[in-house]
Amino acid sequence: MTNDMLPRKPSWLHTIVLGGLTVGVLDCIAAMTNAGIRGVTPDRVWQYVASSLVGSASFDGGASTIGLGLAIHFGVALGVATGYYLLARLVPAVIGHPVVSGIVYGIAVYFAMAYIIVPLTLVKQAAFNWYGLISGLIIHMLFIGLPVALITKRFAK
Repeated sequence: MTNDMLPRKPSWLHTIVLGGLTVGVLDCIAAMTNAGIRGVTPDRVWQYVASSLVGSASFDGGASTIGLGLAIHFGVALGVATGYYLLARLVPAVIGHPVVSGIVYGIAVYFAMAYIIVPLTLVKQAAFNWYGLISGLIIHMLFIGLPVALITKRFAK
């Protein structure tokens, strides 16, 4: 077998991009499903995300603010994957326990987003409710923290 035929170890960039895109897609599905249960359409989900930068005018922006919301969403997902990758490099035990560390990371991401990052944006926040807290934690544990941890374990050896 030549060197061109041997499988290569994925790079740090591959690991982060795969992790970010995976959790981005999973979270897209979860966010649209969760919103749909409450009667919110997918376009409004992404316009809501875009409102973090442009405020309530995002709801009148049509396709451009839907696209902006998706771009912001995937940017955040890549940031989450980068954060986990760096954490795994600094604390190697994280890679050895992906289920526990992924779930804990998902919880940390939820609280960081909900109580630090989002309040610094132009998003008009809804009042606290238990459904939002519980569904948000479940989504962040199962569709963000856990997948990024498993992907990092698989590719960042």
